[in-house]
Amino acid sequence: MKHLLFPVISVVFLAGIVFSEEPVLPTEFKFARITQSWEKYASILSFGKGQTLALVDDGCKLSMPEWNTRDEGRPKVLVTYDSVDGDNDPRHEGKGYHGSTIGIPSSVNYNGKRGVAFNNQIAVIRGLECCHCDVRDDKSLAPALQWVLENHEKYRITTVNLAPVDDKEHAGPFKSAIDEKLRALRKQNVWVSAPTGNHNYTKGISWPACQPDCFAIGAVKPEKDQVYLDRSAKVDLLVPASATSSSNAIACGAVMLLREGIEKSGYDWKSDGENLPEAMLAIMRKTGVRVHDSQSDMDFHRLDLLAALDHVFSKGKK
Repeated sequence: MKHLLFPVISVVFLAGIVFSEEPVLPTEFKFARITQSWEKYASILSFGKGQTLALVDDGCKLSMPEWNTRDEGRPKVLVTYDSVDGDNDPRHEGKGYHGSTIGIPSSVNYNGKRGVAFNNQIAVIRGLECCHCDVRDDKSLAPALQWVLENHEKYRITTVNLAPVDDKEHAGPFKSAIDEKLRALRKQNVWVSAPTGNHNYTKGISWPACQPDCFAIGAVKPEKDQVYLDRSAKVDLLVPASATSSSNAIACGAVMLLREGIEKSGYDWKSDGENLPEAMLAIMRKTGVRVHDSQSDMDFHRLDLLAALDHVFSKGKK
């Protein structure tokens, strides 16, 4: 997966302060109204500060400068774990390569370039050998999710990017070792989502996105509401991106901002869902853009982050 870093800079003046940002994915962020959200809520939101995003993938090259930054003494990488080997060294092994970059759209804050929740911290978790996986990788992904379950309060993990895809066209879920962990994380109000896959399937999506209690994030093209890549009735939300791994990464950053917006506004989310992740999805769906896919003859909802934030702040109690 390639992330193109374009020299697009926007500057907003707020109370005599210059707020500048260079979105790491300018076209996608503009279309999902992420950059507009940064501008409007610059004096209200902290853009991920105090929250940690768990990146569950095939490891990470921690020597990358993007992951060696500090902000007010806070390291970008807060904690690491490897559920394959049972240690704290998440470096790539075997065929791994993807986890080094999957956190960029959601979390990077380096050299003037920013992801959606650029002030967050990340937990790097190596949960399998390669992101292009097999359902048998549930044996190592299950303990990775168990680690998150046991440590989410300690490390303030609010969001999980479950990045692997098995590249199959699953029309529905099936039993796997991760199901119980996903259910438990949902009950703890931890958001978990996964990419649907990138093969233009119209009747099914990849595992683990197809599983219950895992939100499935698909894609529209970066500049227009044209559904493409893998989709089915299981898809929960579309995000503009060149690959669904990027759309899911963007979604993970967006829900961190929405979570903070709900907290800061005092919005009563309980009318939207049985738990906070389900409520946040409901908010993003009802404030998002409805998109019809002629190939599958299905309707989906595309992320509009500014509309979601405006909704909770307009109806909040604070």
